[in-house]
Amino acid sequence: MPIFYSNIRYSGVWSLQAQMQAIAAGTWPGLPALYAWGENNRGQLGQGDVVLRSSPVQVGALTTWSNIAAGSSFALATKTDGTLWTWGYNPYGQLGQNDVVLRSSPVQVGALTTWLNIAGGTYHTIATKTNGTLWAWGINDSGQLGQNDVVYRSSPTQVGSLTTWASIAAGNNHTIATKTDGTLWTWGQNSNGQLGQNDVVDRSSPTQVGSLTTWASIAGGVNLTIATKTNGTLWAWGRNSFGQLGQSDVVYRSSPTQVGALTTWSKIAGGNYYTIATKTDGTLWDWGQNNSGQLGLGDVVNRSSPVQVGALTTWSAIAGGTGHSIAAKTDGTLWAWGVNNRGQLGLGDVILRSSPVQVGTIATWTKVAASGSFTIGLGKTS
Repeated sequence: MPIFYSNIRYSGVWSLQAQMQAIAAGTWPGLPALYAWGENNRGQLGQGDVVLRSSPVQVGALTTWSNIAAGSSFALATKTDGTLWTWGYNPYGQLGQNDVVLRSSPVQVGALTTWLNIAGGTYHTIATKTNGTLWAWGINDSGQLGQNDVVYRSSPTQVGSLTTWASIAAGNNHTIATKTDGTLWTWGQNSNGQLGQNDVVDRSSPTQVGSLTTWASIAGGVNLTIATKTNGTLWAWGRNSFGQLGQSDVVYRSSPTQVGALTTWSKIAGGNYYTIATKTDGTLWDWGQNNSGQLGLGDVVNRSSPVQVGALTTWSAIAGGTGHSIAAKTDGTLWAWGVNNRGQLGLGDVILRSSPVQVGTIATWTKVAASGSFTIGLGKTS
């Protein structure tokens, strides 16, 4: 039985009042903390400097982080109070701070407390609010902000006036979203057919993909889009130079094409030129480019159709970067593999791994995100 004292903490034991104060302040060790590791040349690790880390390092002391996302050399996160925070590279205003100044520590975007979902592309940011509205900012050279123009924005700008946006995702220079009615919408760069419109014409405003109302989860890679439907099927389109569409070939597709015939796909994530997915049975699968072992198959051979990673059935959260993969298991452990030249695997070194390797011994990881050569994750401090 723990011993409780009135207002203070003795030898690692928290008083009831201290517990409540710590929870309110966001410093209670039982709540999720934010960690980052890997490349830090643009301050993307949020440590107030540009020093590379090859092991997970906590970002500040707060434990009130909720959602996380990573763009190329920048990061964004929401807190449980609904506020939005960004840091890292900012040449196109992707941090939403109404300037192009790099930040090496988290900075709040405005004062609103209604931010919900977030996603980062190469240099643009997408977010939804609790009222179902959609917002975008950053680079807009291909119309990826959905504003019907190619004008950059350095602060959040609403996309249209609809209040029915649901899930969001970003490719490198294109944006993907679903609405509450199950429809799928895309806009931005379309050089490889990644918008799924059966052509290669860029769109600068949201355009519906077909007429179906059964789209579920979505993800983007480099000139690539992947999605699942409510029936558990998996679909992919866009660039396919390394077989990342999972079609057993390297033929590009400009319209959604089903990957196999299975109806058991669950979570999906896109790396640069490869795809990661889990099934409802907890197995992990990936395909596409494998030059750095990012497929986790113990080699560097590309795959053009889904291949299972090991035999485990306990995979949970997944994320892909330029050439590295991150995944958590249902037991809360974190695993990494692929290129590691900037310490992005979090293993305390810069050695490439072509098979999953556990990151530390903490077993409280809940969410992961990766982009470029860095990784961020949420895990409890104890």
